[in-house]
Amino acid sequence: MSRSIAITAVDGHTGFLIAELLLTDDTFKKKIGSVAGLSLNPDSESAQELSSLGAKIVPHKPGDLKTMVSSLQELKADVMCLIPPAHKKKYDITVELIEATKQAGIPNVCFLSSAGCDLAERDKQPNLRQFIDLEALFMASKGDASTSTGHSPVVIRPGFYAENLLIYSKQAQEQGKLPLPVGKNNKFAPIALGDVSQVVAHVLTGEGKHGFSDQHRGQLMVLTGPMLTTGDELATAASNALGQELKFEDISEKEALKVLQAQSDSDESELQYLLEYYSLVREGKTNYICTTAFHDVTGGHPQEPVDFFKVYAESLQPKHKSKRRKLSTGKK
Repeated sequence: MSRSIAITAVDGHTGFLIAELLLTDDTFKKKIGSVAGLSLNPDSESAQELSSLGAKIVPHKPGDLKTMVSSLQELKADVMCLIPPAHKKKYDITVELIEATKQAGIPNVCFLSSAGCDLAERDKQPNLRQFIDLEALFMASKGDASTSTGHSPVVIRPGFYAENLLIYSKQAQEQGKLPLPVGKNNKFAPIALGDVSQVVAHVLTGEGKHGFSDQHRGQLMVLTGPMLTTGDELATAASNALGQELKFEDISEKEALKVLQAQSDSDESELQYLLEYYSLVREGKTNYICTTAFHDVTGGHPQEPVDFFKVYAESLQPKHKSKRRKLSTGKK
């Protein structure tokens, strides 16, 4: 049975890469019948590129629940990959997406949450903590007899995306520094976005007698990179990959916000999310790795920091940056 898959937020890095992997990798192409991408900006470069690869792009207009439900029903999708969008109204939009998925009766749903949300505190890390509320809302459909949604759920909590480190390419190129507000001693384990996309693609195309593969169905998967690193250890890994010294600089949250605002094209709410994750690192709440799910789902090993920095060496070495950064799927 070929999967008919709908993916939200395909104009964002995560949604785009998952959709691209499904459409281009032979491991997954043979298992799918169609891929549809919900896009807040259907005219975006990402959406147009996915369209050229064969995806159906569906305009996503928040606030119009009835139209959204109708669009999902017309797609006849049996799988939904529900990714909260990078938007200042992320929470409200995601609540609406969960309700639309429920009303459309899509039976197999994979919800992308965030590692660390269970350790976040509402007064200190409100954006992170909201993922707990969204998870609860998503999982509540499991006991709702009025819909088939919730019959075969998966929740995936990706950790800190290693690609966020590329925001500091200017400092790396011009000053040989990696400035992060993570403190000097606590650790975290960045994970490559390509590794996350591989896990999600396996889940979306996996099949069992109850919907998703029995290996995945009902699972709460936490994904981090394979190596715990302090800021110094991360800089050392980058130095080994680049063949030149890169030094870690511990900066304040105020300084970090200035850098992010100047060098990131992300929404302001996404910058706050990053700052909240950094605060978790400083509080010692990210001193763990969780790679079991990656091993079990893919049969492989997540990308080591040195290998990640080798992939993106061009963005960090002292030379002119390419005009458009191509995200790696992590595939060899």
